[in-house]
Order: sequence, then C-alpha cells, then structure tokens
Amino acid sequence: MIFVADESVDQPIVAVLRQNGHHVTYVAEHSPSISDDEVLTAANSQAAVLLTADKDFGEMIFRQGRAHAGVVLIRLSGLGAAVSKHGSEFVGSFSVITAGLVRIRHQP
Repeated sequence: MIFVADESVDQPIVAVLRQNGHHVTYVAEHSPSISDDEVLTAANSQAAVLLTADKDFGEMIFRQGRAHAGVVLIRLSGLGAAVSKHGSEFVGSFSVITAGLVRIRHQP
C-alpha cells in the first residue's frame, strides 16, 4: 500500500510499515511543519492513505467535506496488525484504530 504519514505518527510505525513492504512518505523526513492542508494535498496527489494521530483531519474530512484517498487516525498501537487484516478497506474510508478495535467508515 501507499501511505503518507503525518509528522504526528511515531517513526517506529513508519519503520514497521516500510519493513512490511509498504511505500511510506513520512512528512517528518521530507517536509516537517507543513500545514494539515498541505499534508492532505500531498496524500491526495499520491492517491495515498493518510496516517495521522491528529484529530483535525476528521474535521477536514467530515465537516469540510475534503477529498481523500483514505485516512487512518491512529489512537493506539496495533497499526501493523490492522493493516495486515484490513489494509484494502482503508482506501476511500476514514478509519480509527484503538486497542482491540478497528472502525472503518466508508463514505459515498
């Protein structure tokens, strides 16, 4: 899968995803301190699922109706297992990963 990881995502998560063969563009490595708007634009330009720990992206997606290729709001650990099990479902949806639960909300 292709991901853009916001700088709010811990580097070990990025490392694990890369080790598992996923392409991850990490904002902290390439463009630290860019705005949330720029992060979402970067993800969209790559048709990438956005990984973030920043709840502001929920506001952008649901209240502002911003386009996206998929957003995963990381609340706790468990991303590796969630991607293995649900990875293809993240595309085009807004997902939240918490301890023992993966919620995936598909948008029309």
